[in-house]
Amino acid sequence: LIHQAYVDISLSRGYRDGQQASLLAESGIIGGIKLLQLSLQGQGYSSLSDAWATPVKLDDETGAIDLSIVEESGKINLNSLVPPNGTVDSITQATLKRLGKRLQIPEDVWDALADWLDKNDEQRSGGAETSYYQTQKPPYKARNDRLATISELSLVKGFTPEIISKLKPFVTIYADQPTSPITSPVNINTASKEVLAALDDSIDDRMAERILEERRLKPFEGVGNLSRIPGGDKLSQNPNLRASFKGHLFRITSIARVKETARTVEAVIRLSGETLSWQEY
Repeated sequence: LIHQAYVDISLSRGYRDGQQASLLAESGIIGGIKLLQLSLQGQGYSSLSDAWATPVKLDDETGAIDLSIVEESGKINLNSLVPPNGTVDSITQATLKRLGKRLQIPEDVWDALADWLDKNDEQRSGGAETSYYQTQKPPYKARNDRLATISELSLVKGFTPEIISKLKPFVTIYADQPTSPITSPVNINTASKEVLAALDDSIDDRMAERILEERRLKPFEGVGNLSRIPGGDKLSQNPNLRASFKGHLFRITSIARVKETARTVEAVIRLSGETLSWQEY
């Protein structure tokens, strides 16, 4: 009887702690949204020197929260590769090829991704359509629509776990603005060196590093500010440069701990507060 009572009490406490941790983690997401909105209100740019970019740790008598925010607008949108008209977007394709070359990813995977995204069954050279996926075990069909998650890449021909792992830090599936899901610009102020170098053929390692250095000193607020770096004048006049200076898309991770129990909530949100993705684990 004593043993059973001990087990029941332990389970009850574990459940209670788990519920409290879930509520704490959820409150961390809400707090993260407010932090973003307050720190970027009236500001024409977003950068890694802003208050939201610094991880936050909060402790009270209930538990602890670790909060971190990453700007998704500083990444390349994979879904931009094929607009609704079904024609491959050449600018996004070139950007992904440059990124892939840097990460040592075979070029054929972009044809396979284009086939996965477009709505027809015409196979590109190096690509794959439903006829190929029907030969897999178990068989399945090409989505012929936008990617729903990054993990979905594992279903696309050529995307091995190693390739997906390489890509994850630099790509997203979400558009910066809901009104322009096709040509998602990349925020120069928050993009990684790898993403910066993929934006244009003229951006080599030296220029990418100079951009990183300049934005640490003072964030870029517009295309004209690119003239602060050597070669920036020519870059700013490039009509194919899809660059922005303020992002509206963020990934917030809130980890809550109550005694021995931990819960994590990860959400992708727009600056407006719109939630695009919510995961708890």
